[in-house]
Amino acid sequence: MDDAVVAVDNRDAQPGEKPNLIQRFNQLPNPRKILIIAVAAAAIAAAAMAFLWARDPGYKILFSNISDKDGGQIVQSLQQLNIPYKLEPGGVISVPAEMVHGARLQLASQGLPKGGANGFGTQGFELMDNQKFGISQFGEQINYQRAVEGELARSIESLSAVASARVHLAMPKQTVFLREQQKPTASVLLTLHPGRTLDGSQIAGIVHLVSSSVPDLPVKNVTVVDQDGNLLSNSPDFLGGGNGSLNQRQMALVHQQEILLSERIQKILEPIVGNDNVKAEVTVQMDFSEVEQASESYKPNSPPNASAIRSEQSTEGSGASAAQPSGVPGALSNQPPGAAAAPITLPNPPGVTVNNAGNTTSHKEMTRNYEVDKTVQHVKQQVGVLKRVNAAVVVNYKRVQQKDGGVKSVPLTQQEINQVTNLVQEAIGYNKDRGDSVKVVNAAFADRILDVAGKSFIEKLTEYLINNTANIIKVILIGLVLAYLMFGVVRPILRDVIRPRQDKTIGGEEGGVALTAEELAQSEVEAEVVAEAEASAQMAAFSELLQRAKEMAKEDPRMVATIIREWLNADPADKTV
Repeated sequence: MDDAVVAVDNRDAQPGEKPNLIQRFNQLPNPRKILIIAVAAAAIAAAAMAFLWARDPGYKILFSNISDKDGGQIVQSLQQLNIPYKLEPGGVISVPAEMVHGARLQLASQGLPKGGANGFGTQGFELMDNQKFGISQFGEQINYQRAVEGELARSIESLSAVASARVHLAMPKQTVFLREQQKPTASVLLTLHPGRTLDGSQIAGIVHLVSSSVPDLPVKNVTVVDQDGNLLSNSPDFLGGGNGSLNQRQMALVHQQEILLSERIQKILEPIVGNDNVKAEVTVQMDFSEVEQASESYKPNSPPNASAIRSEQSTEGSGASAAQPSGVPGALSNQPPGAAAAPITLPNPPGVTVNNAGNTTSHKEMTRNYEVDKTVQHVKQQVGVLKRVNAAVVVNYKRVQQKDGGVKSVPLTQQEINQVTNLVQEAIGYNKDRGDSVKVVNAAFADRILDVAGKSFIEKLTEYLINNTANIIKVILIGLVLAYLMFGVVRPILRDVIRPRQDKTIGGEEGGVALTAEELAQSEVEAEVVAEAEASAQMAAFSELLQRAKEMAKEDPRMVATIIREWLNADPADKTV
């Protein structure tokens, strides 16, 4: 059928109605139907790909520097978990960004990666499971040492800040001579995660872990080094900040205290001056010295009436006494004394009474002890006490609405600055006796001045385009692809199907006569009449030829038989009617 002549079939439509889309589609030839379906499917697929490409979150590294053995197990596990992945050179495995953390947790539950991030497959005591028959004692000792090193490396890698670890043990040969015995030594190489550090207590924990795992290994013989070659086991952080220096834990505590006080200042001032209109910095001095003090003091004695008696002892006695010999021993002392010329009276000592008549004596003695007031005090000062706090606060000019609708920045009054100063002092716990200081300055922020002046539309548009170049290019490409599919492919095809043609050309593409729908219907009726007339004329001509053949057969039957015989004997390809 000629492409210039389009047949319009309205047999399924009611008189005076246009055929719908399904009828139009059914009226098309099969090749055109297949073409339309293929183009529609391609357009849908292209739109879906563009949509998925626009929503592609990108891939993020899951593991790097993975050994081939661990990489194969990880890829197999990712396939079982239906997690998409990408393999890159250097043992890098990437997964979608939003699935990184979940994939790591699921792989960690399966014990992957086994060799750590450095790709070295550390093995522990499983080395002892496959001992060869006939191995020497030296080989057994080496395997045991490797097993201990692997187990220690695994234990150290379990720390959150450690990505991988390698342990080297130097085990001296045993000897029976005590003077020649040497202590073993150990070296630990740590690879830390980016941005992670170890404080003194963690380093000490690693050192004691290695020392306790090897017999006769002293703590001082363990050396710990990080991936940058820094010696950690002898650092001031590990030793507790010797020579009066602060270790990392103390510095972190000072930094945390400074941040806490700065946040307090900003939180209390932002509701007053507005967000991003106040900047505060605090410097803290803390005392980390450990001081223990013991004192013992005695108070003056209490008055006698108020004093407490601790102990009391009293002794009293009396009796007669005979004359005792006296003088220089010898013959003269044995002579009886002569009669006294005059009586001699001597005073009696205190507490002793002498009865000259009967030679009687008495004795009385008392001892009394009182309690003494005593105070024993043992004081241990708190570590990390604030010695001094210095705060510097900058407050932006306040913005005042003008009568003409504009905004103007004006400085704060002295009263407002005093109010801000009082709030800052209360927020940081200001103590004058401690030597604290607070300085509040009111100044115009540079970026706020630019905001007040305002940026032009061209500057804002340029800044937006620079910051979002990748997203804009992606959206433009998707728009161009969709526009081409809609206007270049789908629209021309659907236009022929959806929009019915109301005209028809007769006589070819050039010089054809355009007919309306009524003229087309009338022409079809006339064509049917002409066709019936032609058929009647052909039947009349055939009847006339048949009648003439019958008459010829009656007049000369021999000639008719000869003609029929020649037809039967002739080649079928040469037969003509």
